[in-house]
Parts: sequence; C-alpha cells; structure tokens
Amino acid sequence: MSTFLISYDQSDVSFPCSEEETILAAMIHANRGPIHHGCCGGGCGVCRMKILVGKYEKVKKMSRAHVSEADEKNGIVLLCCVQPRSNLIVSKGE
Repeated sequence: MSTFLISYDQSDVSFPCSEEETILAAMIHANRGPIHHGCCGGGCGVCRMKILVGKYEKVKKMSRAHVSEADEKNGIVLLCCVQPRSNLIVSKGE
C-alpha cells in the first residue's frame, strides 16, 4: 500500500494519505487541512476543491449539483470521493 503527500496550495499545510483512503478522510485523521466537512458521502459539496497537480481516482459518485462534468474534467472534485494515486497539490480556488 502506497502513501502519498497531500499539500494545500500556497501554504505549509500537508498530510499523508494512503491510496486506500479518501483525501478528506486522511485530512480529518491528520487533523490538518483547509476545509470543513459535511456528509462525507459526495452529496453536500462542502469538501469541493481543485486538484492542481497529481493523479487521483474517483471512488464515489459526486453530486452533479456541486461538481459538473466540466468541473470534474478541470480537476474540481469532492475530496470525500477521491483517493490519491500520486502526491497531490489541492486548492480552494477554481
């Protein structure tokens, strides 16, 4: 099992995340990160962020009310729905 480093753009915030854990779950476990969380199931949109650098895999369906297909193609995701496949840099900006 691989572990990757998740970093928040333009800050010193970072935390480890295994390839079997969602980014949001790792952020909560590490007690680090720039966002709050809600449902943790892809429906509320609170954990919406953009992945600027790195590879990831979508493991849960994201609510189209919060992430359109065009958003998703541009790296905008719900962190509760994706797992890392490399080190990542995430940003709140769109």
